Amino acid sequence: MKGKLKKVTLLSGDGIGPEISKEAEKLLSIISKEFNYPIQIIKKDFGGVAIDKTGNPLPEDTLETCKKSDAVLLAAIGGPKYDNLPRDKRPETGLLGLREGLKTFANLRPIVVFKSLIDSSTIKKEVIEGTDLIVIRELTGGIYFGKPKGIETRDGEKVGFNTMVYKESEIKRIAKVAFEIAGKRRKKVTSIDKANVLDVSQLWRDTVIKVSKDYPDITLEHLYVDNASMQLIKNPKEFDVILAGNLFGDILSDEAAMLTGSIGMLPSASIGDGSMPAIYEPVHGSAPDIAGKGLANPIAMILSAAMMFKYSFNEEKIHDHIFKSVKDILEKGYRTKDIMQDGRKLVSTKEMGDLLCKALTLNLSCKESII
Repeated sequence: MKGKLKKVTLLSGDGIGPEISKEAEKLLSIISKEFNYPIQIIKKDFGGVAIDKTGNPLPEDTLETCKKSDAVLLAAIGGPKYDNLPRDKRPETGLLGLREGLKTFANLRPIVVFKSLIDSSTIKKEVIEGTDLIVIRELTGGIYFGKPKGIETRDGEKVGFNTMVYKESEIKRIAKVAFEIAGKRRKKVTSIDKANVLDVSQLWRDTVIKVSKDYPDITLEHLYVDNASMQLIKNPKEFDVILAGNLFGDILSDEAAMLTGSIGMLPSASIGDGSMPAIYEPVHGSAPDIAGKGLANPIAMILSAAMMFKYSFNEEKIHDHIFKSVKDILEKGYRTKDIMQDGRKLVSTKEMGDLLCKALTLNLSCKESII
């Protein structure tokens, strides 16, 4: 396989970000070599580290470099030292700006319960065994971006307010993403709303139904968000593709993450219409309390890189090789601290990265495992 040079902008960010980024870099190097697949990694400051250097969480140079790349691989941003900054100067605001700048309106969060980690979850084995779903979250609309918003004084007391707004066109494009992905899975979409009390949710439901007419082979069901949050814990195997707006998707995807036992295991992708590069990042945060201690789990970062090959580079074979390598290492009992179990082998961030790289090399060469 000889592909065109792929430019990947790497945003290591803050906290454990630099540590897990190193492990992803090692893996990308192996893929580049074994597949004869040229990859250029361009590193840029983003988040807290960018604030420290420039006062801006998303420097213009970083955004422009991201726009010119083929994909963006982001590790983690933020930390307590930035919590008291004005909202427009915080790392999280930089992330919203990056998503908006790259027009990434769809966030994809696959939730797969690895059989070897089933005892790590606080949910009963018989409930979560076999869970394999994906949350499709609308990313650039809804209450996080709606106006008016703010805090003001009314009748002598402070009042805070935000506005949940969705245009029909925004709902149509995210619904199409969900139906297209469902067509390659188990052909079922569960759309989440609160149409019994919210007008914006009624528009959401009506529009999703309209879009579904173009996908007659896909089963569509609707759940109110409160019921959906209950069903995710009660019977997660009933879900295939979950479609939700920004706020509801944010909450439900984090809830779904805990089915796996650790948020440190989960990747995500933020994609647009293809005119701009997509963003791939772990679901977990920057975990400043364990930064620099070799305790971070790099698997979510590694799997985010795998998603990059699947969704941006159309290299599903490479994605599958990476996924299998993760599965192999977990089945052999290797664990970072967040997923450690009795009788398993505790390894550091670097050691887990090395093991994954070794497993990938063996998988690619079809050699008998010696790990």
